[in-house]
Amino acid sequence: MKDFNKPYNPQETEQKIYQLWEESGYFDPDNLPFSKLKTRVYSPSVKNLKTKNFCVIMPPPNANGSLHTGHAVFVALQDIMIRYKRMQGYKTLWLPGADHAGFETQVVYDKKLEKEGRSRFKIPPAQLYQEILEFTLANKKIMEGQVRRLGASCDWSREKFTLDEDIIKIVYQTFEKLKNDGLVYQGQRIVNWCVKHQTSLSDVEIKYKEESALLYFIKYPLKLKAQNSKLKTIEVATVRLETIPGDTALAVNPKDPRYKDLIGQTAIEPITNAEIKIISDQAVDMEFGTGVVKITPAHDALDFEIWQRHKEEIPGPKQVIDKFSRLNELAGPYKGMKIKEAREKIAQDMETKGLLDPAKIDYNYKHNIATCYKCGSAIEPLILDNQWFVKMTAKPKSGGYSLRDLATRAVKKGEIKFIPKRFEKVFFHWMKNLRDWNISRQIIWGIKIPDENTTDVFDTWFSSGQWPFAALMANKKDDFKNFYPTSVMETGWDILFFWVARMIMLGIYATGKAPFKNVYLHGLVRDKDRQKMSKSKGNVIDPLGTIDIYGADALRLALIIGNTPGNDPIIYEEKIRGYRNFANKIWQATRFVLMNARDYGKINKKPALTAKDKKDLANLEKLAKETTKLMDNFKFYRASEKIYHYFWHTYADKIIESAKPRLKNPNSKERQAAQYVLIETLQTLLKLLHPFMPFITERIWQELIATGLIDKKSKELLMVSEWPK
Repeated sequence: MKDFNKPYNPQETEQKIYQLWEESGYFDPDNLPFSKLKTRVYSPSVKNLKTKNFCVIMPPPNANGSLHTGHAVFVALQDIMIRYKRMQGYKTLWLPGADHAGFETQVVYDKKLEKEGRSRFKIPPAQLYQEILEFTLANKKIMEGQVRRLGASCDWSREKFTLDEDIIKIVYQTFEKLKNDGLVYQGQRIVNWCVKHQTSLSDVEIKYKEESALLYFIKYPLKLKAQNSKLKTIEVATVRLETIPGDTALAVNPKDPRYKDLIGQTAIEPITNAEIKIISDQAVDMEFGTGVVKITPAHDALDFEIWQRHKEEIPGPKQVIDKFSRLNELAGPYKGMKIKEAREKIAQDMETKGLLDPAKIDYNYKHNIATCYKCGSAIEPLILDNQWFVKMTAKPKSGGYSLRDLATRAVKKGEIKFIPKRFEKVFFHWMKNLRDWNISRQIIWGIKIPDENTTDVFDTWFSSGQWPFAALMANKKDDFKNFYPTSVMETGWDILFFWVARMIMLGIYATGKAPFKNVYLHGLVRDKDRQKMSKSKGNVIDPLGTIDIYGADALRLALIIGNTPGNDPIIYEEKIRGYRNFANKIWQATRFVLMNARDYGKINKKPALTAKDKKDLANLEKLAKETTKLMDNFKFYRASEKIYHYFWHTYADKIIESAKPRLKNPNSKERQAAQYVLIETLQTLLKLLHPFMPFITERIWQELIATGLIDKKSKELLMVSEWPK
């Protein structure tokens, strides 16, 4: 009671409460006090429940740094789901983990090396791997402590790391299954090459940005079979003069009447004077430039596809740019030049030869260029040897549907539901335009591809795409049987393509079942001006620093109220401070009850209630039912706001105020009735608030137990008490 004589201090409470939870063992579903009961599940808005198991697999945070506000959002949302279902009597498993994060960790470590004046390219591979491993494991330990501070009630006994040996074994099994089904292949293919990081990237790791460039019009001399033609040259519009030596053809649209007679004829590539054929292809845009395009299959993904359709007509890719963005020996006089330098020199030389008219240059041409999503460097499409690709749209040899069709069918059939539903359209649009997936990465950090001809590692999304079933299979006996498919995958909408779609495809392919039943997508955290948080803007909110000042409960509530699924939540310090004040309001209201209910434990039976008392309790029951319905429909933002307003404006402002004169009444029955309503309402509100504000509610619950104000039938811990019916 003495703690309640001063304002609520989360710093004195939260660590002790979390320790109490961990020591109880109730984070482990096998230890729950009702885990061996046949049923205790109840939920008026959920019908025909077939199981009382509820499972969330934590999206494993990258073990390469501290948690940010986005992590705090997912921890809060998932913990709300878990605590709610646990209190409803479900056997709940929240399985935590950490991601080695492949390329992203490599990028973080590269920055560390740069500060130290070192380069990963000059460090022996085995030494570099060990350095990154030690760095990652140290960060992993820190990160797990931070997840605890946010109140995550996950089962740490089942924690998995994406580089655990048993996880790697499962990843290899999936890879082997794909190979046997003819769904992975190796060979020379065009890839997205990041010159800075010296690795290939998948299509979803490419960020497009608009850029101004010079659009040149180059004349290619013609070598025509029909000598009566008046044409001596054919003009081509291009930005990339430096790739001209890599041209293997020119192409026009077969419906373009301007060039109908030139199809099948020969042009002269103007730098090396190689003879190249003029072909026709539907992919050529007749409205762009002159309607004639150069085909450079080694340096453009679309050109590579065109070459594949015309292999019998034109030669294969001719790569003239190397991995360091310099022109090679196939570029003739421009060998050794960087791209920008070569482009300028070629323009000068073409003008001198009369093959470029400077008056025709478009100086305001805007186009989208592909960049690395981490460093912003322009991506250079290159042909690499021994690259592994996954076929996304081909049927497996063993029969059945392609990876893409497995995923789209599951969503169309309602086996997987998106929250909010509008993301179904986004999902289908992306799946429609799916291309084969390059899973080779030219870095040291990650799971090595089991291929003796390469030192490449898997794209981290290939291994993390197997996370839901791998984490369960590699854990306690029967976990996969009991908890797969999982109940909810909660994550940010920005990795719908990176991760969610791949989990669906690989999960169904490897297990025959969708990996989860619901996909809850949260937005990207923004400041009060709706600006994206970034260090350069100085608007980043450090969740751990915030907890130090205001407590985890205040941060959690600030991240949830107003946070509708799929939309970007707004967070700022004043908002967090406001919910710290709410925590104090709860504390003060509890203090009032404790001070005025010391003699309540002597009551042997329910006191006689007034009509107003009964109405207040009926309204409380209505609140509980409305909250349950909102929770079952994933409307946590509405549920939390409703409880917040009820506690402050109904319980504190009205019920407590109206009870004050009754508590002073010498009529013991009147006093007891007022006490009964106060305590019953407080207990119910603590239960309803617990998923959102677990620390303060558990602390108060423990005080009510210590003072004998809680019914003897109640559980020792609020976290396993029964959700209000």
